Amino acid sequence: MIRVLLADDHHLVRKALRALLESSVGIEVVGEAEDGRDAVRSVRRHRPDVVVMDIAMPGMNGLDAAQAIRVLPGNARVVILSMHDDPVLIQRALDSGVRGYLLKSSISEELPAAIRAAFAGRLFLSEAIRSRVPVSGSGEEANIFRRLTPRERQVLQLVVEGLINREIAATLGISPKTVEKHRASLMSKLGVHDVPALVRLAMKHKLVVAADGNT
Repeated sequence: MIRVLLADDHHLVRKALRALLESSVGIEVVGEAEDGRDAVRSVRRHRPDVVVMDIAMPGMNGLDAAQAIRVLPGNARVVILSMHDDPVLIQRALDSGVRGYLLKSSISEELPAAIRAAFAGRLFLSEAIRSRVPVSGSGEEANIFRRLTPRERQVLQLVVEGLINREIAATLGISPKTVEKHRASLMSKLGVHDVPALVRLAMKHKLVVAADGNT
């Protein structure tokens, strides 16, 4: 049996995914998570073979969570679910080490196959985007994204979501002073001097994946 963890911030979506997979031979759903941070914790707890994860979740999006899961014991493979066929997001997903990128419009037809491919160590992409896989490491967005540490990307996402330093500190379990340090560092790296400019740049270059699915 392939042990699968489901991560999505919408309960009804998780319920639908579970129903789909429970009818698939050789696949067992062993747990659920409601955001990226919960997904990382759940991988430690359940040790799944494959994590099926939404790309757009609050706090820690699916791509940052995939990077965190990549270094955990157990070698769990990640399959990303997304509404977007944007080549920049596809490349970011591949750079994060995911083994599958599925468009939500084709989940019912492709998800079981994507899970089996990921479990076997193969890459699976939705048929609609297979011809659009970008060249690794290309583009201004990739260069900008790689300037930031994982923690700076987490802070950046929460800034874009509208949280203030105190709220970011509580979410990440660090001090407000540390948040300010990370924020100053990422603003320096990105060459901006205030929060509105930071948000505009993050959205322009798709440095964050917001919980409502926007980038």
